[in-house]
Amino acid sequence: MNADTNNTSGEDRAQYVAVAAEVFSMLADPTRIRIILALAEGELSVNALAQNVDKAPAAVSQHLAKLRLARIVTARHEGNRAYYRLSNEHARRLVTDAIHQAEHTLDTHPAHHRQPEDP
Repeated sequence: MNADTNNTSGEDRAQYVAVAAEVFSMLADPTRIRIILALAEGELSVNALAQNVDKAPAAVSQHLAKLRLARIVTARHEGNRAYYRLSNEHARRLVTDAIHQAEHTLDTHPAHHRQPEDP
């Protein structure tokens, strides 16, 4: 999907815009952002994610269910355990870009613009 091309009809573009707004709404939660950042490193179980984001496993499971419905994460089952991963690289990029924008808001010299030798 390339919503920037002129080949996209107005109706298609309206659908993409509506779904994009739903994606941003889904990502408008700090715990979900932390989950996505954790999953950017690779596949994790609910318990590992819960420990990583410092939340109860039941709370993380609820967030993961919403992220699955939005097709942002997928699950792989192994026995009675589920392992989650990002469905594609786009959620990771959205969250990374949002973190970078936050750095611009909070810092005049954001970390992602600094060279490794910068303080």
